[in-house]
Amino acid sequence: MRHHPSFARRAALAAASAILLSGLCGCQTAGLSDVTGSLGEKTEATRTADPRRDLESSRDRFRANPKDADAALQFGKALRATGQKSQAAAVLEQATIAHPGNKAVMAGYGRALADNGNFQQAFDVLTRAHSPDDPDWRILSAQGAVLDQLGRYEEARQYYSSALKIVPEEPSVLSNLGLSYVLARDLPKAEEIMRRANSSADADLRVRLNLALVVGLQGRLAEAESIVKAGRPAEEAAANVADLQRMLSRKGNARAEAGRMPVAGRPN
Repeated sequence: MRHHPSFARRAALAAASAILLSGLCGCQTAGLSDVTGSLGEKTEATRTADPRRDLESSRDRFRANPKDADAALQFGKALRATGQKSQAAAVLEQATIAHPGNKAVMAGYGRALADNGNFQQAFDVLTRAHSPDDPDWRILSAQGAVLDQLGRYEEARQYYSSALKIVPEEPSVLSNLGLSYVLARDLPKAEEIMRRANSSADADLRVRLNLALVVGLQGRLAEAESIVKAGRPAEEAAANVADLQRMLSRKGNARAEAGRMPVAGRPN
């Protein structure tokens, strides 16, 4: 909240460090664990109800052909989704050695490093995952998120600006930009940008939850609660509000918890 800048910064830090999580299948909805900053991966329209099932199938495919770049990439994503961050980075590191020219694998490795907290190495790897003459806006945004983790806020915003020149008003990039201002303790500016992101027809639930977090950090809890409840079934809305209240009340760890919790769907 505005009267607790150290809390605001800590609460923001966890969300900006989190990866972009996959969407849930139609029978599930996402909770406050999806309050995240985006590392620039494409959001999948569906996923299995149990991420462990994805892990098992991708592991089998990878073991059948460890030299398959896509198999390694999918296995790495599944490992990250189940919290096995170090193993994901190790698998993708080996894939980059086997496929040194594969930019998708390089990007996956960079995201895995960022997910594992290796921010400077992640930035260096992501830089090699695209080129100035063929920039990838998702990677530019991911680089900005990594720079924010390194405390290089102004530099991070230059990367978001470059991404927005390619995809104007892209909500995931705007959401990252808003989180950058939270980290810099400029909550009014963060809210202004988050509202721009949330106004887009392409904005997903994570953008709305990020907006609610910024509003809540400024002490307007009732308004934050109304944001997370909007359009959600009653049971899920109540659970989302409880999660938001819990994050905002844990002054030392709110942001860290928001970023580290695994994706958790709630049945309708």
